[in-house]
Amino acid sequence: MYPIDLVKPMENELLQAGFESLTDEQEVEQALNDKSGTMLLMVNSVCGCAAAHARPGVAMALKSSKIPEKLYTVFAGVDREATAKAREFLAPYPPSSPSIALFKDGELVHMIERYQIEGRNADIVAANLKMAFDTYC
Repeated sequence: MYPIDLVKPMENELLQAGFESLTDEQEVEQALNDKSGTMLLMVNSVCGCAAAHARPGVAMALKSSKIPEKLYTVFAGVDREATAKAREFLAPYPPSSPSIALFKDGELVHMIERYQIEGRNADIVAANLKMAFDTYC
């Protein structure tokens, strides 16, 4: 577990962008079992690629005209049980932090894994998400 003082600003970046933080298994099950509409789930992380690329890229993408109806996040290394439960919904993709998943009517339709975030800038992450939003939202 990471100290709350360390991770709170990282969590707040997503909360300020409109995300709801899911912190336990029940919250994850309730949110992700809702099969209606579009939903974005970000598995947040303390790593540098989350700070420099993933979180800023997501925030940029959410300024688009088409965005998911619901925004959720779990924090890997902080809310372990919530993250483990969320990853069950991300199969067949292996655990990846950070990662960003788009669901439509309960179906996982677009996934960005860590390897697609590392070494890319926030603009590239945002462009990837905007294309998915245009297609599915």
